[in-house]
Amino acid sequence: MTRSPREAGDRAPCPLGVCDGSGWILGPEDVARPCECRERVVARARLAGVASVIPAKYRGVSFDRPPVTQINEIVVRRVREFTDRIEENLDSGRGLWFFGGAGTGKTTLAMLVSRLALEAGRSVAIYSLPKMLARIRRTYDAEAGEQSYIEFFERLTGVDLLHLDDLGAENRTEWVIEQLYALVNERYESQRSLVVTTNLDQGDLEEQIGERVVSRLVEICGDPLPIFDDDRRLRVSAEVAGSLGESSGDADSLGPLDH
Repeated sequence: MTRSPREAGDRAPCPLGVCDGSGWILGPEDVARPCECRERVVARARLAGVASVIPAKYRGVSFDRPPVTQINEIVVRRVREFTDRIEENLDSGRGLWFFGGAGTGKTTLAMLVSRLALEAGRSVAIYSLPKMLARIRRTYDAEAGEQSYIEFFERLTGVDLLHLDDLGAENRTEWVIEQLYALVNERYESQRSLVVTTNLDQGDLEEQIGERVVSRLVEICGDPLPIFDDDRRLRVSAEVAGSLGESSGDADSLGPLDH
């Protein structure tokens, strides 16, 4: 297959000097085989994807380092189980829902899920809810050539994983509820995953964004996973620990976390 000079020039050269920089070697009868550099190319592309989507503060988040190692192991185990089957969960449209006060680590855990989805080669969009709503409002005044409402909505509904932070942090209006329901319902019907964080428990969230929206969140994410902050030390709720068949007795060994 012939490539234009521009296409050839846009590629970084093969670090091994073997292929044309594409990561593939064209053999007899036009049969392609992977170059030894391909693994490096793929890894570099994945890291670039993480850097372009994950905020700088969270790019190094990992199961093996603080603050994740300081979060109650029951909560972390739920996240690890989800990410160990990230492909299956995203293909099935399953998600996770964290709630707790500021500083409990819920955003850190959600960013970890998003990071591992990106590293698995899946598309991810991350927004705080107030910023996402502000972006939607700006599309109403979009000029020719700028992103329209439909284009932005299709991006929000089309990515493999949509990560919404601070759900419930916006003022309650009929417009906000309408936008949220349209988005969450479309992702539910098309089996697209969500990861959400909120400071509100389920009852308060229903008051803030409406029962229909929360009902769809439960369908996608299951019951919310609460994380509490007592004297800046984390513990998982007794109810969640009981539902998992675990004891939360070790929770008082946990330290403070960033949001």
